[in-house]
Amino acid sequence: MRGLVVLCALVLLGSCSHRDDGREVVRFWAMGFEGEVVTQLIPEFERRNPGIRVEVQQLPITAAHEKLLTAFAGDALPDVCAIGNTWISEFALLDALTPLDPRLAQTPSVQARDYFSGAWDTGVIDGRAYAVPWYVETRLPFYRQDLLKQVGIARPPATWAEWKTAMAAIKREVGPDRYAVLFPLNEPEPLLNLGIQSPDPLLREDGRYGNFRSPGFKRALSFYREVFDQRWAPLASNTQIANVWNEFGRGYFSFYVNGPWNIAEFKRRLPADLQATWMTMPLPGEHGPGASVAGGASFVLFRSSQHQDAAWKLIAYLSEPEVQVRFHGLSGNLPPRRAAWDAPVLANDVYARAFRDQLERARPTPKVPEWERIAMEIKLVGEQLANGRLSVDEAAAELDRRADRILEKRRWMLDRQAAAKPSGQSGAVKSASAAGASP
Repeated sequence: MRGLVVLCALVLLGSCSHRDDGREVVRFWAMGFEGEVVTQLIPEFERRNPGIRVEVQQLPITAAHEKLLTAFAGDALPDVCAIGNTWISEFALLDALTPLDPRLAQTPSVQARDYFSGAWDTGVIDGRAYAVPWYVETRLPFYRQDLLKQVGIARPPATWAEWKTAMAAIKREVGPDRYAVLFPLNEPEPLLNLGIQSPDPLLREDGRYGNFRSPGFKRALSFYREVFDQRWAPLASNTQIANVWNEFGRGYFSFYVNGPWNIAEFKRRLPADLQATWMTMPLPGEHGPGASVAGGASFVLFRSSQHQDAAWKLIAYLSEPEVQVRFHGLSGNLPPRRAAWDAPVLANDVYARAFRDQLERARPTPKVPEWERIAMEIKLVGEQLANGRLSVDEAAAELDRRADRILEKRRWMLDRQAAAKPSGQSGAVKSASAAGASP
């Protein structure tokens, strides 16, 4: 018993000593698995910066957004955080983020020109940089190259027309009980990635209204609808398919549009005799290789931080190409900097090459705090379209109606800002921003 008391005392003494070691403490919040593996990169940063200690807190992905908003309301935000790219506009609107342009101008090692433009642009709001990309992801097709060759398709399709030809050929070959492609109906990404290829913006009038009745987005809706009408894709969600990797391996579908994390999954889950049968390819577009959504997470520096210089040093360190390559090795996440892709581990990865190509055409989603809610409506309306409950015109009109309802408060805020007198504009905008910051 006495030994246990002594041990507890030593643990408490050690923890107190750790807290009071005289170093400047930077609090860093990161979500999910990334928050776990990034701790392996921190010792080198602390070795280079002996006066700084980093405290990493791992946030569950499902609770991260709510925790950040609660911390904002309680003035308890960390110094630096890695947040989803679609959240940047929300926290910028709340005036919670420090603009980074002055620090970027003084940090030659972190330059926008080395980043994929779509990834970098996700953190630029009204011409000001509020975020630095940490890792980037986008969606593209994983495909069975052996089955394409079997039906006479010599190279991966690059256009919608070529993709339709390939899917029709595969469907003829595999028959009524198997399919050419999987577009899971419980995800907005398949339809969203087709829609973002449009030359027309997804929202119009500075994000006041939906623009889903634009000619470009309606063409994407038509392509999506045809895939299901022709039975090239099953009317199914991911949850209705017991194991997407097994089904891909047995040829239940030949194209699967998904993200880079599945490179490791296919390597791990497919048997050895199928490892040479699959590959990745850029996402086909209407008239050539198409755009896609620039996802991922970015570093932000919170305005409330009392340790911004030290926190910026951490951001700059984790943004170094060599450190990003190490992080890729630990997590599988893709670096947002072109220089990191010169490393052999990425340059020689045949499955990653299509992502490297695709990231040059990745685009940010609309920079409005309401976007994630709108994306969920794209999923719901897309499911109705696929099932034939809505026509293309009806789906486009319904998406505009739902988006316009979600954006009602934004219109009120922007109209109030426009009407405010210059002397009172700042306070009015800040008050309106706080009023509009519902999760």
